[in-house]
Amino acid sequence: MTARAETIKLKRVYAAKADADGARLLVDRIWPRGLSKERAALTAWLKDVAPSTELRHGSIMSPLAGRSSAGATLQSLSIKRKS
Repeated sequence: MTARAETIKLKRVYAAKADADGARLLVDRIWPRGLSKERAALTAWLKDVAPSTELRHGSIMSPLAGRSSAGATLQSLSIKRKS
């Protein structure tokens, strides 16, 4: 069996859907303002795997928080998985 290389492309949720997009996944706890579900054309909304509100606010408020937020995000996800 040969390994198949998968490609993940990031795209703003407000950008129009293209034929080559494939699955469109939104990873955020908050629905984008002013965007209808039809226009978003999402395959799934994965709000349970998005960073918590505390992590989002910490990353936004402090420009240096991005360095430590990756570890906090991983810790938060592992806590969710255990519960």
